[in-house]
Amino acid sequence: MSTKHDWNAHYAAGELPWDSSEADPNLVELVRSGVVAKGRVLEIGCGTGTNALWLASQGFEVLALDLAPLAVERARAKAAAAPRDAAESCSFEVHDFLNGEPPPGSFQLVFDRGCFHVFDDSKDQLTFAARVGKLLANGGHWLSLLGSTEGPAREMGPPRRSAREILQAIEPAVELVQLRAMDFDGPPGAPPPKAWFCLSRRRDVAAQPSSRFS
Repeated sequence: MSTKHDWNAHYAAGELPWDSSEADPNLVELVRSGVVAKGRVLEIGCGTGTNALWLASQGFEVLALDLAPLAVERARAKAAAAPRDAAESCSFEVHDFLNGEPPPGSFQLVFDRGCFHVFDDSKDQLTFAARVGKLLANGGHWLSLLGSTEGPAREMGPPRRSAREILQAIEPAVELVQLRAMDFDGPPGAPPPKAWFCLSRRRDVAAQPSSRFS
């Protein structure tokens, strides 16, 4: 969702390696585990709306954002063909999460699949995480799925972020619950890109300074 990149052009050209007709299995696993309380969900970088509509079908009220107008247009078309209950519980908006006004209200879950990891600048990463932290309701969680520095060298695929880089960005704003290795879907015949499952939650107590044993 970097504003320096023309994401709309990808949709115009049909270059959508991140798009899927199935809800992300990591998101499905988290929701079905019962960790996330039913309520409002914010999806940042919703693409064509597959995950947002699945969440709505599970009883969540979903606000889904994307920087690309063509992505939102396709998501709304997908919603129009979805079951009525899901479509009525899901809204799609063109929105720049990093630079625009924060969405109103609070959310039990903030979800992004491959959005947080597009920001190279540490200041942008900190701003993104801080904005998420302020939007989380009591007990709210943030699930971010992002590219990893693990795995063999590759010339294409999702941006790569180290565990240290992720924690430096999110720790001031949210409390880490789980960071574990996973795979993104990759092209047929190629090794799947390595990724991170990063689950954090609203911080009710500020992170304390690191201490030394003495």
